[in-house]
Amino acid sequence: MNIHAQQARPSRHLSDIESKLQVSFEFFPPKNDVMEEKFWDSIDKLAPLGPRFVSVTYGAGGGTRERTLRMVSEVKSRTGVDAAAHLTCVGASRAEVDAVVQGYKDAGISRIVALRGDPPEGVGAPFVAHPEGYRSAAELVEGIRRIGDFDISVAAYPEKHPQSPDWQTDIDNLKRKLDAGASRAITQMFFDNTDYLRYVERVRAAGITAPIVPGIQPIHSFKQISGFAARCGASMPDWVAKRFEGLEDDPETHALMASAVAAEQVIELLDEGVTEFHFFTLNRSNFVLALARLLGRRPG
Repeated sequence: MNIHAQQARPSRHLSDIESKLQVSFEFFPPKNDVMEEKFWDSIDKLAPLGPRFVSVTYGAGGGTRERTLRMVSEVKSRTGVDAAAHLTCVGASRAEVDAVVQGYKDAGISRIVALRGDPPEGVGAPFVAHPEGYRSAAELVEGIRRIGDFDISVAAYPEKHPQSPDWQTDIDNLKRKLDAGASRAITQMFFDNTDYLRYVERVRAAGITAPIVPGIQPIHSFKQISGFAARCGASMPDWVAKRFEGLEDDPETHALMASAVAAEQVIELLDEGVTEFHFFTLNRSNFVLALARLLGRRPG
C-alpha cells in the first residue's frame, strides 16, 4: 500500500464518517448471581458508548425466555439504551411465540432479533417445526409484524448456513426474511473478512439492499471460540489458528493476540467501507471496549 492509499484509509479519518458509525453489543442472560454481577459490570462499561442497541440472547428451545425478557427490560430501564430481545420459534406454537412478542411489546421493548433457532441438540440436528408453530424465520418475522411495529434484525451467514444446500437457497431465504419486514441482517461470526465481503457481493447481486452488519467475535479463548465456530459452521482460518499456537498456558500473550486479531479484522472492514458492527461480547467488556475505541467511540 503506497503512502497516498495509507492517507486515504477511512480508519485514519474517523471524524469524516463518525455520524455513520453504528455499534451494537450482544449478551446472554446470566444463569446465577455471580454471572449476573459480571453481566451488569459489562453492561455498565459498554452502555456509555452509545450503542444502537444491546441484545440479549434466547436459549435453545426458548429455555431462557423469562430471563431474556427480564434482562432486556432491566437494561433499558437501568441504562436508557435500547435493548433487543432475541426470539426463536423452536419448540413452541405460534400462540406461545405470539404471547412472548406481546409481552415484549407490553414491556416497552421495540427491538427483536428474530431467529428460526436451532434444536436443543445443536446446529447439526435437523429443524423440525412445532406442529402449530412458525416454520421459518421469515414466518416468524411476519408474525412479529402483525403484533407490533418492531425494529427486527435477522441472521445472515457469510459461509452459508450449514443446512442450506446451495448459495441460491441461502440468499433466497435471507431475502424472504427481509421482505417479511426485517430492517437488517446481522451475520454469524466469521474470521476471514473475505468471506464477509464476498457474501455482501452475493447479497447485493441478488438485489438485497438492507444493511448486512458484520458480527464480530473476539477470540477470548481460542479453544472455546474455535469449538463454538465449528459447531456453527464457521471456519477458523489456519493463519488465525497459527497465531494462537502454544498460547494455551500463556493467558497474557493470548489476550494480546486476541486483541490484535480482532483489531485487525475491524480496521480492515472499516477500510472496506463498513460502518456498522455487532459485537458478540460473551458478557465481557474488555476486548469490546478496545474495539469500540478503534471506531472512535468514547463514553458519552
